[in-house]
Amino acid sequence: MPCSPYAGSRTRNDASMARSNSLIERLTSLVRRPTNGLGRERLTALERLCKILGVRFRDLVLLNQALMHRSYVHDIDLDRGESNERMEFLGDAVLGLVVNEHLYARYERRQEGRLTKIKSLVVSEPILSRRAEELRLGDYILLSENERLSGGASRASILSDAFEAVIGAIYLDSGLDAARRFVENHLLSGIDEFLATDEYRNYKSMVQEHAQKKLGSRPRYRVVSAKGPEHARTFFVELRLGGRSLGRGEGKNKKEAEQMAARNALAKLGLLKGKKGGGRRRSSRSRRRRRSRGGKKEQSS
Repeated sequence: MPCSPYAGSRTRNDASMARSNSLIERLTSLVRRPTNGLGRERLTALERLCKILGVRFRDLVLLNQALMHRSYVHDIDLDRGESNERMEFLGDAVLGLVVNEHLYARYERRQEGRLTKIKSLVVSEPILSRRAEELRLGDYILLSENERLSGGASRASILSDAFEAVIGAIYLDSGLDAARRFVENHLLSGIDEFLATDEYRNYKSMVQEHAQKKLGSRPRYRVVSAKGPEHARTFFVELRLGGRSLGRGEGKNKKEAEQMAARNALAKLGLLKGKKGGGRRRSSRSRRRRRSRGGKKEQSS
């Protein structure tokens, strides 16, 4: 009786799945369990979060660890290894794989360089933190009292790290397919919006490319000043290129201020499409219309 041409493929797939499951089980066994378990109030909160995430966890300890910021771990005298940093490390890798798969399949004609740029945008801190805000992760992240009072629950870096850690927790709890569904539902579904929305563009990258290509030098950013209380500071940053100031920007953190400085520098250089040049053209058309209307009035008089 002849063998099915797919028998070998099925066998290899089964073996691969078994190895994957074995790896996940081994990784899950390394998760440190809280010695006193999870209280009823915390369990109820995590179950509520699961509904928001659209994910069913078999082991809520994994989700809880994904939300344990290092400040909280330090505050209650636990080892730093109990924070969400290791899970964030794993989630970052899973996120990268899922996004790469998606871009490779969707943009068949795009070159590696362009795919890399799209990926860096999709997994950037502003986008991940925005998605984390929409899922209300800040309400469930465990922070020290000082960190929470200083605005940590809404800080972009903490939110984006927690988003990646949650992906790591889903992977450990239910495998790659479940993690992929989560990323597709809560991140990749908005990829067209990310690519079209001006606020998500990486202006620092654009300035860097322009500087290296045209000037052979690197842009320098420096904090000019910082104002406001510790929990609500505003940073002012200057961008210098080739010894001269090209732009200034402000933001809730240094990264945001640097992005705005880069954006203003690009506008000053006329490198933002539809900005500087478009304004001049509208102004000249407006002047021509006014002159035309004035000429008609003179003729009619």
